[in-house]
Amino acid sequence: MAEVKEKTLENRKHGMAALVLTTILYIAAIALLIFAGIKKIPVLLFVSIFWLCIGWIPYCGLRVLNPQEALVLTLFGKYIGTIRGGGFFFINPFCRAVNPAADTRLNQSGDVSASEPQSLAAAVSDQIISMPKSKKMSLKIMTLNNSRQKVNDCLGNPVEIGIAVTWKVVDTAKAAFNVDNYKEFLSLQCDSALRNIVRVYPYDVAKNVDTTGDGVADEGSLRGSSEVVANRIKEEIQTKVLEAGIEIVEARITYLAYATEIAAVMLQRQQASAIIDARKMIVDGAVGMVEMALERLNESGAVVLDEERKAAMVSNLLVVLCGNHDAQPVVNSGSLY
Repeated sequence: MAEVKEKTLENRKHGMAALVLTTILYIAAIALLIFAGIKKIPVLLFVSIFWLCIGWIPYCGLRVLNPQEALVLTLFGKYIGTIRGGGFFFINPFCRAVNPAADTRLNQSGDVSASEPQSLAAAVSDQIISMPKSKKMSLKIMTLNNSRQKVNDCLGNPVEIGIAVTWKVVDTAKAAFNVDNYKEFLSLQCDSALRNIVRVYPYDVAKNVDTTGDGVADEGSLRGSSEVVANRIKEEIQTKVLEAGIEIVEARITYLAYATEIAAVMLQRQQASAIIDARKMIVDGAVGMVEMALERLNESGAVVLDEERKAAMVSNLLVVLCGNHDAQPVVNSGSLY
């Protein structure tokens, strides 16, 4: 089957002229009907009645579009083109607008309730000179917030993650005819790409993990490399939705956390790791201070300590420097020994 290529219909903004002309002809037909009835002219009577019966058809060809909106038009099942941009258009009254995602409501910008209240004048205007809003295809940049996913990272830990994808329709023909529903198709591809990329990364930096595929371990992680992960998700989605006429503008991670069943354990693990790192730093600093104290005492020669007293001094200093609480020293007012 041949691929459908988008074709933009130009020079169709004649809606006001068509509206005025059709209205004038309708008024003229009424006047002609009255005249023909008075003069009893059968031909003019037939012409006026015929026009009054079919004269409403041109009104069906009037379309009103706002900026960044489009209508994909088919005539008896054949794609004839797309009208874009704001304006008052006149097209073939027998054309039908196609938007397979008209009734799809996703958690994204641009999707509003179909039962949104509107004034009586606006409703009448839409019925007379405009297509229903659901048939108009938006060309604006929209943001899709997919539901949070529970995915196992590369170490097997369950992670909850959510993304926001900014996208827009760039080819209306592909969006309308290449896929059944381009909004649902985009949502499905976002879920798939998110799972594919998250499985490559650990939540935190881990040893001997290759996240780039070059065979060399690196320090990539979901928490520390969020920009890189988001760009990879964007590229993955773009390759999948290209045939649907969609361009991915940006992808961002909006939520990232361990799954609830392991969140408490992982928090304890992080706390233990932080405590160990802090203790290591404290011990390294205390040992350095003890060495400096012994060197200064030896250089000054003020006090001469044997090995046993040096060991006791080192022990006392380490207890004071590495303890969790303030030291409470006992002062010896007697002899050194």
